[in-house]
Amino acid sequence: TERPQSHEHHERTASMTSTQTIEELSAQCAAKYGITREMIDHAERWTETDGDLEGLSEERVRGILDMRFGAIAVDTPRSELWHTPDTIDVIEDIPYLPDGATIRKPGSAEALLDLYLPHDAVLRCGHTLPVYIDIHGGGFTYGYKELNRNFNVHLAETGFAVFSLNYRPAPQTDLRGQLADVQAALRWIKAHLTDYPVNPNAVFLTGDSAGGALTMLTLAIENNAEAAAAFGVDEPSGIGFAGAAPVCGAYSSASLETMGSELTVGYDPNRRTGLEQMLGVEFFELEAADPKFLTAEGLAFNVNLPPLFIVTCGDDFLEADNLALAAALARKEPISNCSTRSHAATKRSATCS
Repeated sequence: TERPQSHEHHERTASMTSTQTIEELSAQCAAKYGITREMIDHAERWTETDGDLEGLSEERVRGILDMRFGAIAVDTPRSELWHTPDTIDVIEDIPYLPDGATIRKPGSAEALLDLYLPHDAVLRCGHTLPVYIDIHGGGFTYGYKELNRNFNVHLAETGFAVFSLNYRPAPQTDLRGQLADVQAALRWIKAHLTDYPVNPNAVFLTGDSAGGALTMLTLAIENNAEAAAAFGVDEPSGIGFAGAAPVCGAYSSASLETMGSELTVGYDPNRRTGLEQMLGVEFFELEAADPKFLTAEGLAFNVNLPPLFIVTCGDDFLEADNLALAAALARKEPISNCSTRSHAATKRSATCS
């Protein structure tokens, strides 16, 4: 399976940045967030920094650097706590495409995934472990699979096998390309489930923020032929998800032009505009999907979704999207087992089946 090429013709109409300009903009952004060269080098274990920005407009370079460096400032202290206990086995950098590399090159995200397994399940063998497949977040432009290492370890400690996958961040590809990467990983996972002590009938999908968006769009592709065609997927993986747990996801990225006056609950017209300024208008070149599969209500009403565990919190800037998704699902049909739990940290989780 070959990865589709990104659309770049819009970018050619704008002034292009040189390597020297990118270095200057990187230095400015690093100073803004108090990031040292050592911190940037350290962060390249879990994200692209500035190696894939040559040829973009200065506006986009500034936007992507601001997103990435702002996140690095937050994630660097967290990275000191990342660890894998002896009770968890990790198989790292498994290629999910025939040409998948095992060595990361600057400016590209290889087609790799990691697998986390409870060690005692490996010793017992059998095929009983439920499975989570995790898609990391990062505004569609930040992070590799390593970003969610502690999250994946936590899931494994609770008794799940966890596949954590890479996908190409913008500007290396667009939304269609990212979904194609996810599909390629899913096809590999489906073909190799019997190689591991897992239950192929208990596979769940999860992802946070942009990864939550990719999670829901992947469920649309897997469960709706029109959605699959709209996102350019000829044949979905058919993995048969038993459920999903999107975390603080972004579900409303429809364009204002297609929404018109039919604005839905949770829809923020400024989100698409802000993402286009950073990612480029070509990132969302999906006319057949817009707006039908690019709003929370569109996903709820147009896709036969599996049971969902929707996670958000009071400090989540995407809270409205998540509550809109839960509300739309509740309106779609009576939900027999739906509960909302409040936590001390104002976290709200809705379990719907």
